[in-house]
Amino acid sequence: MSRIGKRPIPIPSKVTVTIDGQQVKVKGSKGELDWVLPDTIKAEQVGETVQVSRREETRTARESHGLSRTLVANMIEGVSKGFEKRLDIQGVGYRAQVQGRNLILNVGYSKPVEIVPPEGIQVKVENNTNVIVSGINKEVVGNTAAKIRAVRPPEVYKGKGIRYAGEIVRRKAGKAGKK
Repeated sequence: MSRIGKRPIPIPSKVTVTIDGQQVKVKGSKGELDWVLPDTIKAEQVGETVQVSRREETRTARESHGLSRTLVANMIEGVSKGFEKRLDIQGVGYRAQVQGRNLILNVGYSKPVEIVPPEGIQVKVENNTNVIVSGINKEVVGNTAAKIRAVRPPEVYKGKGIRYAGEIVRRKAGKAGKK
């Protein structure tokens, strides 16, 4: 039995949830999200909470029960608080800047790398080396941050590159010097 799927999702004030069959729409102060539940899952609003349950006891229903509950909870959290991912750039001469909506990265390549964020995602840069990706959809925020990190992942010998804030990079010793 899914322990996560059984937990009710509290709805904050100023957030409205509309459940129309398999369609779940969530509207809040930061925006609006919608998602279609799998056929084996049903959602219902009970007072100030949303309860997600299974229609049948098949393997696919059990697999998607907890996932569906988490996705609906993330939608509710996204439209009320929003999500953000922070990235740090380390390396001599490595820096980032925002030009219009686009992110320009100078990370050791011959030309700067330009990243166009998807719709609904904001990118900010602090101190030329800290990038903040924010938005209401947790999946899109995480994917955008992963694409930025993939431009120059952290290198294991000197630690240069783009990493998530708080990420620990295991360092290698490198070659022993000549004697």
